[in-house]
Amino acid sequence: MKMYILVKQDVPDKLVPVITAHASLACFRKFEHNENMQTWINGIFKKVVCVVSEKEFINATKETDHIILTESALENKEVCIAFVPREEYSKMFKFFRMWTPQDHL
Repeated sequence: MKMYILVKQDVPDKLVPVITAHASLACFRKFEHNENMQTWINGIFKKVVCVVSEKEFINATKETDHIILTESALENKEVCIAFVPREEYSKMFKFFRMWTPQDHL
């Protein structure tokens, strides 16, 4: 069981760790009574952070049980979407790229 967190590709790398930390907490708080969330939080709570285009982000919002986060440092722009953990995700999730920092300083 995994929680997917999708971050828009234009979000600066230096903000991604904090944004994804907030996303996992916000998702837990919003869905803490969800059966899948309870199973996840009481087990090995795996998270997958992926980078997505604007189109992929919009398509992902059509999935159920998610929360969208904004970032005040980026003029309250939508930057991230986190999903209630589940065993199976729709096929599109298999094609999202894992996030890796581009700045290796």
